[in-house]
Formats: sequence, C-alpha cells, structure tokens
Amino acid sequence: MVNPWLALEAGADPAARIASLRRAHETFLAGGPVAPPVRPVVADSWRRSADARAAPDGTVPVELDDEALRAHRDGHPLARALPVFRELLGAIAQDGAHLLAVCDAQGRMLWVEGHPGVRRRAESMNFVVGARWDEQHAGTNAPGTALAADHAVQIFAAEHYNRRVQRWTCAAAPLHDRRTGRLLGAVDITGGDHLAHPHSLALVQATARAAEAHLAAYTPEPCTFLTALGRDEALLVVDGRRLRLGRRHSEIMVLLAHHPDGLTGDQLALLLYGEREVRPVTLRAELSRLRHLVGPLLASRPYRLRSPVDTDAATVDTALTTGGPSAALDGYPGPLLPLSDAPGVRRLRDALEARLRRSLLTCGDPEPLRQWTGTPWGEDDLEVWEALANALPPHAPGHVRARGAVRRLREVYGVAGR
Repeated sequence: MVNPWLALEAGADPAARIASLRRAHETFLAGGPVAPPVRPVVADSWRRSADARAAPDGTVPVELDDEALRAHRDGHPLARALPVFRELLGAIAQDGAHLLAVCDAQGRMLWVEGHPGVRRRAESMNFVVGARWDEQHAGTNAPGTALAADHAVQIFAAEHYNRRVQRWTCAAAPLHDRRTGRLLGAVDITGGDHLAHPHSLALVQATARAAEAHLAAYTPEPCTFLTALGRDEALLVVDGRRLRLGRRHSEIMVLLAHHPDGLTGDQLALLLYGEREVRPVTLRAELSRLRHLVGPLLASRPYRLRSPVDTDAATVDTALTTGGPSAALDGYPGPLLPLSDAPGVRRLRDALEARLRRSLLTCGDPEPLRQWTGTPWGEDDLEVWEALANALPPHAPGHVRARGAVRRLREVYGVAGR
C-alpha cells in the first residue's frame, strides 16, 4: 500500500510531478476542483488554507520579536529537547543543503538552524525564527500541515500552497507531551527536491519519538489527562495509553472532570441534554459504553471519576492565574469541545473564554492580543482588535492592519467609532 504521507512513490519522475502539481494548484486557485496527482492530505490542506484565506503569494508574518522570542523559547518545553534535535538532525542541517526547524503548537518558529547560505535563501520567504508557519498564515507546508493533521508528513515542491515556498521540499513530525497527549509543536527538515524520499520522513518521525522520550524523563510519574480544547473528540491519556473518545463520551468526561465530587444521573442528564426529554436508559447506555473504554476509572452512585483527571482547560485556567495571558494562550488551541451543544459544556467553554478575554483586554501587551486575533475564534473579535490597536505605537508593525480591522468590524457590527 502506498504511504499517503510520503510525497513521491517509487519510480516517480520529480520534474513531471512538479509540472502536474503546478497545473493542479493553478486550477484550484482559479476555483476549480483538486485534481490528481494531488494527494488527499495535500488536497485537504489546500482547502483548509483557502478557507483560512492564506495568501498564495503572501509573506509569512513574523509574530515574535527578539525579546518575546527569547522569553517564549526559554519557557517552552521543547527547549529541553533541543540537544536531541541537534544530535539527530544537526549534521544534516550543516551539510549546506538542509535546515533544521522546530516550531511551537501555533506554528511559530522557535529555532531555524543550518548552513548560513541555506538560511539566507530561506529568509526570502520568512522561514525564520519568530515567523508563523501554521496553515492559516503560510498555507500548506510540512510543519504547519503536520500540526493540522497531527501526523508526520512530507510536502514536496508545488504541493506548497504559497508559490514562494514551492522551490523547497520539507518533512515534519508533530511533537507531544507523552504524559498529557498535548501537542507541543513540530520538528522539520527543509531543503531541495531530494528530501522527497522515505528516509527523510522516517528521520523526522524517529527524531520526534526520541525528543518525546527525552521530555518524558522529566515527568515520569503516571498521569490521567484529558485534552478537549480545540477538538470535537477529546483525547484521554491514562498511564501513557491514548484513547480518542466519541463526542458524547467527550462531553461526559469533561463534565465529570470538572465535578470531582460526582453527579447524579439527573444532574448529568441536565448538563448533557438540558430540558430535552431523554429516557434514563439512554444516558445509562452511554455510560456503560464509556466504562467499557475507560474501565474502573468511571464509578457510579454518583457518577464520578475514581482518580483525579487533569485537563487542558484547567491547565489554561491555572496559567491565567500564575503566568498571565501569554502563558495561557500557549496552551489554548481553541474553545472547549467547540461543536458541543451540551449546556454544561457550553457554560464551561464560555466561562474559560470569558476569563481569557478579560485577561487579554486588561494586559496591555500587544503580543497575546495579536496572537488571539490571528486565530479563527479571535479574528473577528472587535474588542481585542481595539485593544491591540491601542496597545501598538502608531508606527509599530501591525498598527495599520489593526486599525483597518477595527474599522471593518465596526461596520460589520454596526458599531459607531470612538
């Protein structure tokens, strides 16, 4: 079976593939369908890039300046894994043809290393530290797509959404905290067309696994952790075992994790279904199926979790208290179970977002404000755009864009200018 994450199958002609990919890319940008030989993973990424209004000829933004970058890198978990990246990929990065890059979970480049000549060429497309290479800002690319798909992937030449990047080929793998399952970022190697080889994908995957094992040595104790921010199906990690839960089971686990003393059947039903009339047997069947998945973790009378379950939502809430909005945003990949309409989940989701926004609006720091407006859930947030425009000096980069966003959103919402 052909590996869908590899860019070229054995015997493929790279030059012919590039030509056909460019034709398919131009057809798609002109409003046509995605046609072969575009791989499904690339086709999905092109659609996400188009939906996010990524510019096919644009310049990737640099979001972290020297001071903000230094602080962010020093406090990031992946800083501990930097010796592993350099040991396994450093020699390749210094061979004059490749770059080693590591980004955070938002796609912001933390380290870009390699031969000075290759780095200078990459600077022309803003492949530099502090730049944001997620799909929303850079279109299809290996680190950004690895983050979006949560899987190691190669992106070959004209598979890149942005034409300015189509001279390059890259392979990247996502990095996780094995204790919690939290996505930490991605490791990438970037170079020429010769990287479209199975060895490059295997190499970044092996490097990611080695880095995760290295980081796990710092937190060896068993842990039960629920990840539900920015995803519709929660991930439960129990002593290193990863369980992807269905949507209803995700809602139940979120509610029980936030009610450690437990809930009666009636209370849980109200939080799940609201005033809708639902037969008790329906909830009991859901709980029975969930117990089959999580075993003795789920107890009854009342329904509760037998041992504490940490959650990414609680982690963000704690970060707001101890580290402020910047620290909280680093662990906030999106709203809590964003598609859930369970009343109890909606209340938890709205409360966390409200607290996060309050912290943003009162901090006066443009960096977390800019980070919020660069997300799908914050791009139309008028109050935050106004706070950002006020926080930026008149001649600072991004001030004109912030003022333009404020004017646009005031018109959309029918709000008079001040």
